[in-house]
Amino acid sequence: MSSAALHEPTFLILAALAEGRKHGYGLIAEAETLSGGRVTLRVATLYTALDRLRKEGLIAPAGEEVIEGRLRRYYELTHDGAATLTQEIARMEQLAARATIRLRHRPGFAFGWGGGAWA
Repeated sequence: MSSAALHEPTFLILAALAEGRKHGYGLIAEAETLSGGRVTLRVATLYTALDRLRKEGLIAPAGEEVIEGRLRRYYELTHDGAATLTQEIARMEQLAARATIRLRHRPGFAFGWGGGAWA
């Protein structure tokens, strides 16, 4: 488990696996959903990240199956992966809380989200 911040694609992969095993294209779709459409993982980026995360012990193979003639490899989050994801969520929450406090102290700034724009 590392204390360094996770890159966003890594965070999204771990978050996608938090609810259960997924195959590569499922991870690509889930990363796009989780990011609100901002992040689209490229296949090469995904598989490079999956290899690295597997070597780091954050994810593990979780089976294979052939669907319509194509092999799907599934991955799942390990205990260390879940701990790393939890640590990163806590780090991000702390940063967001600190930023929120600073915004609230900004003169003439009404803090809040209303209708898609800062109120």
